[in-house]
Amino acid sequence: MEPMEIVKGKVAPLFYENIDTDQIIPAEYLKIITKKGLGRYLFYRWRYDNQDKPKRGFVLDEDQYSDATVLATGKNFGIGSSRENAVWALQDFGIKAVIAPSYGDIFYGNAVKNGLLCVRIPEDNISEIQESAKKGNLICEIDLVKQEINTNRNHKIKFNIEQYVKERFMTGSDEITLTMTNLDKIKKYESDIPKFLEVDMRSIFMQ
Repeated sequence: MEPMEIVKGKVAPLFYENIDTDQIIPAEYLKIITKKGLGRYLFYRWRYDNQDKPKRGFVLDEDQYSDATVLATGKNFGIGSSRENAVWALQDFGIKAVIAPSYGDIFYGNAVKNGLLCVRIPEDNISEIQESAKKGNLICEIDLVKQEINTNRNHKIKFNIEQYVKERFMTGSDEITLTMTNLDKIKKYESDIPKFLEVDMRSIFMQ
């Protein structure tokens, strides 16, 4: 995961609330075992008909949003199942950040682990951003240092974000990196384990 302090890009407005992970990527495409290529199935039922032919009118398929990297959408984005593929599909499609009033807890956790920035701002501010993005030329800059969203339409919106999430994105830390920063504590914990609790793994496998 690359360190990031600022995410900048064109905003695509998605005027829906309570979007669940099955809508983000349907269950039948979870059998794909690689992250690459999942973007094709992002919001698949909204973008394709029963014959797998493209529908017309979905925002992310419109020419003016073809290079959008920021999604502005309604509350409770990513509710439902725990599929990590939902985050992968968004990223493979080119989405780097999502702005919404709230998120499904598991989706939010998966996004943090995979480097997809999810920012929470009030519903009134989301509506303002979405309306401004309708013309297809709204550019926003999400500044993690200042905890502020700025756009080329003079929006200036402050946001709160958990300190550990902020630090994780700014340092580019993944699960392994974070674990290794606590190596001394891990070693101390292991050294404090009472001898009678220690297990000889060789004796287990030899039984």
